[in-house]
Amino acid sequence: MSEHYRKIIHVDMDAFYASVEQMDNPELKGKPLAVGGSEVRGVVSAASYEARKFGVRSAISGIQAKKLCPDLIFVRPRFDRYKEISKKIRKIFLDYTDLVEPLSLDEAYLDVTENKKGNPSATLIAQEIRKRIFEEVGLTASAGISVNKFVAKIASDYNKPNGQKTVNPDEVEAFLEKLDVKKFYGVGKVTAEKMYQLGIFTGYDLKQKPLEYLEKHFGNSGLHYYQIVRGIHNSAVKPNRKIKSVGAERTFGENLSSEIFMEERLLSIAKELEKRLQKSKISGKTITLKIKYSDFTLQTRSKTLPYFVNDKNIILDVAKDLLYQERLRNSVRLLGISIHNLNNEEKTKTTLPQKSVSVQLKFEF
Repeated sequence: MSEHYRKIIHVDMDAFYASVEQMDNPELKGKPLAVGGSEVRGVVSAASYEARKFGVRSAISGIQAKKLCPDLIFVRPRFDRYKEISKKIRKIFLDYTDLVEPLSLDEAYLDVTENKKGNPSATLIAQEIRKRIFEEVGLTASAGISVNKFVAKIASDYNKPNGQKTVNPDEVEAFLEKLDVKKFYGVGKVTAEKMYQLGIFTGYDLKQKPLEYLEKHFGNSGLHYYQIVRGIHNSAVKPNRKIKSVGAERTFGENLSSEIFMEERLLSIAKELEKRLQKSKISGKTITLKIKYSDFTLQTRSKTLPYFVNDKNIILDVAKDLLYQERLRNSVRLLGISIHNLNNEEKTKTTLPQKSVSVQLKFEF
């Protein structure tokens, strides 16, 4: 490796949504808690550590969560509150560096190679940030510190909750070799299973495979896997990450079988989507309808327009066209509309003539 390395910190809040709820309501402290869903409908958005001991986690159904943990308490998400807390945490980050790349409300990368405190140790900066988050906000955070975003993100999960791990420059390759490939950020369940079938269980196993072998089995991702297991990941911390898509969705109290009833729901979803687009001052060309059936199978249908839109009426018309594009396979529990191919990627003069359309060094660790 080069003698000059970047100092990257990945900060990840511990069970953020659930921890905010427990902080705001002391009666919930120490109890198994799920944010989102219910014991009859919906999907869990987040789970407290007390609930995770029972196997409750995000993205499982409320029914399944309740079976795993009969004493589970469900609370409705309060995203305005989570955003408010997230802004306070981000202000703390900005006291140390302007190179802050938020990934979501509860995690971010910080490049502290050169920082506002003049502190040469990224490890000490991470400790100080976590201490301030606890004292000023009341929540715990975990952190990973290393030479690039990829290793820092893996490291932040290592001593959760309320811990941190530093992977020094000369430790990176050995650290990655010992890891199960499913721990590699970006290796999902399907890819991990494929790797297992090929006899690739750890970073060490992955490192033994030549580039040609990985490209043969994993296509364009082969080069990525070849590089990351060697600690090569040059992506910079980008403070102004571009939004790639904007969406809104609704889970229904009862499954819907009639497209007529679904049209009403699509109108409210399109209104919410218009609000989010106009707040961000962006428009998009590609509209996608998401359909989740009562058996939890997912289907998406998309249409790309020749112009940028952010108007609820146009979005609704396209969504209805997509709804009737083919027969529904089953009754429906969730509908969502998202828009991507946004005009924050490149400026263009192509617009639709309607009033609502808007275009627009070696160091100490």
